[in-house]
Amino acid sequence: MRRTGGPGEGRPRAIGEALAEVLKARGLDDDVARAWVLEAWAGLVGTQIAAVTEPRLVAEDGTLVVGVRTHGWMTELALMERTLVSRINAAGPKNPVKRIRWELQR
Repeated sequence: MRRTGGPGEGRPRAIGEALAEVLKARGLDDDVARAWVLEAWAGLVGTQIAAVTEPRLVAEDGTLVVGVRTHGWMTELALMERTLVSRINAAGPKNPVKRIRWELQR
């Protein structure tokens, strides 16, 4: 059976447009919107912090999980959390980061 549709069916579309439609249909658009911070991490926190950390995921509740190389850095970063969350949210789109959970990298 041949599918019929409205005007413009069969026309080439931009890959970004098609991908956004698929993500939304699968309920993944919010996950992708939250994940921008993983890619932008080094630019947001600076090279020194980026060198000793690895952002892992952003949970649905707005918790950013970040791996840290040492206990000393984990303590220092915990003290900086409010500043880092503010910096991240000032730079980002919707779905703000509400807190950061620091985990020791193994």
